[in-house]
Amino acid sequence: MPRLVAPLMSAGCLAASSQPSLPAEGGLLLRPWLLKDAAAVVEAFQDPAIQRWHLRRADSEEEAREWITQWQRGWQDERGVHWAVVDDHDTLLARVSLSSLILMGGQAEISYWTVPSARGAGVCSRAVAAAADWALGEAGFHRLELGHSVANPASCRTAERAGFAREGVRRDALLHADGWHDMHLHARIR
Repeated sequence: MPRLVAPLMSAGCLAASSQPSLPAEGGLLLRPWLLKDAAAVVEAFQDPAIQRWHLRRADSEEEAREWITQWQRGWQDERGVHWAVVDDHDTLLARVSLSSLILMGGQAEISYWTVPSARGAGVCSRAVAAAADWALGEAGFHRLELGHSVANPASCRTAERAGFAREGVRRDALLHADGWHDMHLHARIR
């Protein structure tokens, strides 16, 4: 059956090359995850704030290595793009990822977390902006969506500082450990 609209991004457009590392303001680097990052992932997920806003937890380095392996495969499978955000000493500060990729329409969801020691310094907003700039520019995406609980004002500030306009509220959109949360929907378009 013929399509009425040509795909915005063709299958293989990501997997045909290696996942890029992206510089961000302030000496940050978004780089693909490495198995050696497992201990830092486990440490990050001990933080109560990360546990509050995420749906899973990492209890062991073995489990974290499994996640990292999945994150690495996401690029080749064109299901996701996952970056470790590090400083110039390669210390893990944050995570940024693109998921729910829809190549046909050039759409993805962006998500993130920040380790406690890096909060309040703009690390996450700079990293999210760098990932979004790459996705909407070089990679060819048309629309990036970002959702967060309305009870998480820090995440809202990150979204706004990274240039994501608030579009509305999705009621009872995500089940967290403490119950259903309304979610702000933000987006950036090319």
